[in-house]
Amino acid sequence: MMKFILTTIFLILSINVSHAHQPDRRIVSIGGALTETIYALGLGYRLVGSDTTSYFPPSAASLPKTGYQRALSVEGVLSLKPDLIIATEDAGPPSVIKQISSTGVQINRLKSAKSMKDTRENILTLGKILNVNAAAKTLVGKFDASLEQLKATTSVQTNKPKVLFIMSHGSSTPMAAGSETSANSIIEIAGGINVANAYTGYKPLSPEAVVKFSPEFILITSRTLKQIGGNEALFKLPGLALTPAAKSGNVIDMDGLLLLGFGPRSAAAALELNKRLNADD
Repeated sequence: MMKFILTTIFLILSINVSHAHQPDRRIVSIGGALTETIYALGLGYRLVGSDTTSYFPPSAASLPKTGYQRALSVEGVLSLKPDLIIATEDAGPPSVIKQISSTGVQINRLKSAKSMKDTRENILTLGKILNVNAAAKTLVGKFDASLEQLKATTSVQTNKPKVLFIMSHGSSTPMAAGSETSANSIIEIAGGINVANAYTGYKPLSPEAVVKFSPEFILITSRTLKQIGGNEALFKLPGLALTPAAKSGNVIDMDGLLLLGFGPRSAAAALELNKRLNADD
């Protein structure tokens, strides 16, 4: 009997030691918000690569890159020798994801978050996948605290500023963000009204539509504003000069990943946006 007990104890200890000395997994993260969350969970040191949308925190920007998340290559990902890939549902193309899966590398795909609910779920899901449930719950607790602060702030505000989010790439026609977009979600959460919410997704922005929308604020990513040439060039876009936003010079630019990424900083981003929308109150 004693021999059996000692043997059992030895086996248990052996298993524990074996688990304790298992090497850390080599993780490739595809999706800026997911990469940011992995860092926020204290596991950034496990990342061996990420896609080009992953640039926060600053150490994420220096990771080897797989390319853009929608235009991955099998070689670009597998050359990093991952044994775990964390990716958004937008990662692709599908044929590449299928080929990578066929090699036996574990791939976990999560939502491309477009709401605070999605963000919470992604944090907790990553906690389970990476076996850091306690850290995930702590992070969600901080996230929820910021959301409660935002709710308390917006609950006493009677003014709902009219906001137009503009996306533009080079010389192409500017696009307005309608419903079912990250921009629409963050505007509404921050206590504003998306003047283009009758649209679904992103739609080309005509001068007539701009005038009809009559936005009080133009919301834009810092990168896009820089590409356009700054505020002065922005208001030279057809129709914008006739808006209340132009007459008041109300342009809010924010980092794209912070504003639209729906990662662990999104509640704080909504608070910042709310503050800037109500700066004159």
